[in-house]
Amino acid sequence: MARNNYKHEKRQKDLARQKKQEEKRKRRLEKKMQDAGEQPETAPQEEAGEQA
Repeated sequence: MARNNYKHEKRQKDLARQKKQEEKRKRRLEKKMQDAGEQPETAPQEEAGEQA
């Protein structure tokens, strides 16, 4: 009988969560820039290690 690989499932869930948070951060930054009357050409890249 096969066993579940819980570490793999947790890792995939964490990666999906990080990706969603990064997309949300970018959307907020773009909205903030638009509200200020500026169009963001490129969003500044932050290190992924800063998120906890």
